[in-house]
Amino acid sequence: MDIKALLEERIEDKFIRYCLVDTTSVVGKDKTPSSEGQWTLARMLADELRVLGVADVTVTDKCFVIGRIPSNVEGNPPAVGFMAHMDTVEGVPGNDIRPIIHRKWDGSPIKLLEGVELGLHTSPELRYAIGMDIVTSDGRTLLGTDDKAGIAQIMHAICLLAKDKSKKHGDVWIAFTPDEEGANGIEHFPVDIFGAKRAYTIDGGIIGDFQDETFTAVNGQMKIYGLSNHPGTARGRMTNAVHLMAEVISMIPAGERPETTSDREGFIHPTDMAGDVETASCRFIIRDFEMDKVLKREKSFVEAARAIISMYKGARLEWQSEISYKNMKEVLDKEPRISGLARRAIEEEGLKLDERPIRGGTDGSRLSYMGILTPNLFTGGSDSHSRNEWACVQWMESGSNVLIRLMGLWAEEK
Repeated sequence: MDIKALLEERIEDKFIRYCLVDTTSVVGKDKTPSSEGQWTLARMLADELRVLGVADVTVTDKCFVIGRIPSNVEGNPPAVGFMAHMDTVEGVPGNDIRPIIHRKWDGSPIKLLEGVELGLHTSPELRYAIGMDIVTSDGRTLLGTDDKAGIAQIMHAICLLAKDKSKKHGDVWIAFTPDEEGANGIEHFPVDIFGAKRAYTIDGGIIGDFQDETFTAVNGQMKIYGLSNHPGTARGRMTNAVHLMAEVISMIPAGERPETTSDREGFIHPTDMAGDVETASCRFIIRDFEMDKVLKREKSFVEAARAIISMYKGARLEWQSEISYKNMKEVLDKEPRISGLARRAIEEEGLKLDERPIRGGTDGSRLSYMGILTPNLFTGGSDSHSRNEWACVQWMESGSNVLIRLMGLWAEEK
């Protein structure tokens, strides 16, 4: 696209263009990025940044798009960065997305497909968006709000800067990242070429969201080994690994599951399972806000699973886990300006600040421990990872305005 088309393009049209690129990440794939579509979007975004006059645009060998908007103020204010991830989650179809814009939504249920519906009864936060423009998929797929709404906000903000040279800012660094959705792409982030040590991911939820606290995350894989035998002669001889895994999963307390917890409550969540009589495997994610709590939850779960397996002839269990990311608040509290200026920008935009912690993680969860302090701003949508995912056009526009305000506030810092 030429610069005239990019500057005239509405934020919803940018967002929809990015959603149409299938960038589904593939957890467990031994390469970054894990899907070819992420390269397609990366090249598209890099081309658009160059057209808009962004300097030092590069696409790394791991598919990170990096660029810099040079300072237009005197002195040497701290550089600031803005980031969004290009991939969408696997497990919900992410190809052949057909976005629909519901103009001036009147608050009545939006029926997408049989059994796929969106409204106040499914998403109470939509009450704040009545009368506004809502973007959804047609119900066959996710939409891609997470995190293409973040990408659209950043690109729209860059267009606002290009159209109004009077807006003050120091050096502004841009990053579009691959494989955030569980594929650990961020471990390859090019810290050496990204010139900001303070940044923000745009990967939150509804308007006014700001988060500088995330879960601490343990990801684990359990394997259970059983004994096979012919079903006709199996009595006293077979130990079915699939049944044992089901028994382990069933003993997760009903009050410690994602679907029954909220706010600061942790959980244990089996994400996928495969197996046969001899071997069954399952991946689990274990979450809490404090390190000691998540490790205690893991220890109790594995000990209970081993106790179950010990009751069955010939059965054995293997467990491997790693800390996927840590609560970012511990390091962000050492630089209070980064959260303070974000709160101020949101409030100066006339928005109500919502600081509930993230029941999940962002690229910033890892980056904050890699030397780039990175809390999280809102995307302007919700119901991520589902077929009724949505975004509000006016909320995305407000998000871009918040980014512009943040650039101006950092330009005044020393």
